[in-house]
Amino acid sequence: MTTSPFIPNVLTIAGSDPSGGAGIQADLKTFSALGAYGTSVITALTAQNTQGVTGVHIVPTDFIATQLDTLLDDVDIEAVKIGMVASEEIALVIRDALQRRRPNWIVLDPVMVAKSGDKLVDEVGIRAVREILVPLADLITPNLPEAAVLLGGAVVQDVAGMEALMPRLMTLGAPNVLLKGGHLRNDRCPDLLASSHAMHWFDATRVDTNNLHGTGCTLSSAITAHLAHGLELQEAVQQAKTWLGQALSASERLRVGKGCGPAHHFHAWW
Repeated sequence: MTTSPFIPNVLTIAGSDPSGGAGIQADLKTFSALGAYGTSVITALTAQNTQGVTGVHIVPTDFIATQLDTLLDDVDIEAVKIGMVASEEIALVIRDALQRRRPNWIVLDPVMVAKSGDKLVDEVGIRAVREILVPLADLITPNLPEAAVLLGGAVVQDVAGMEALMPRLMTLGAPNVLLKGGHLRNDRCPDLLASSHAMHWFDATRVDTNNLHGTGCTLSSAITAHLAHGLELQEAVQQAKTWLGQALSASERLRVGKGCGPAHHFHAWW
């Protein structure tokens, strides 16, 4: 952990989820639970609950730029997590702002499909994420369907497929890739972290729960918080994965909605 006496400031740039389990709301809960001060810039408003997404309203690009400039002119940010980005114009605004005031870490969670299967971003937005934001990021955290969308291929079905996919993901431009294996159909949840010189597997037993809403947002923001505290990348991923497993195990204490519920972000507190 960092030896600084100050609590690190972290930023999430993402969409909003009224049900509180994903997006901006999940990110801010995660930052707080892990001892980081959370700030946010909202890129989209969604109408969604635990059962699905019924609408998406994209925030005007010039107002996203104003949010970013106003915040970054005042607050020193240690690490940034980027989530839902729906257009090329928004991606360019984010890239410009973060290149001018680059934090120590930029983590990109390429959010394109909701847990319910609802598509959140069109083809133009997908291309913007792939060509503009992935090369900006220090770490990207796609799950298997997101990796397939980024590469324009089929969803891999096993760990051998994950390993085979990694070289192509690395060519997209991010120096580190965490490919999440939660969609594999077995009792394990293996994730594969790769850089230019090594690959490392993180394994965990699958938690028997339907409360999986926002798990991708939550994991990427947990990694971001740990990086802001000064952990090395591999340790940040391991601690985030362990913490998420605990949040999922405790999720049965929540009663949120009739569909796919959220993790319990504050399981260690209440």
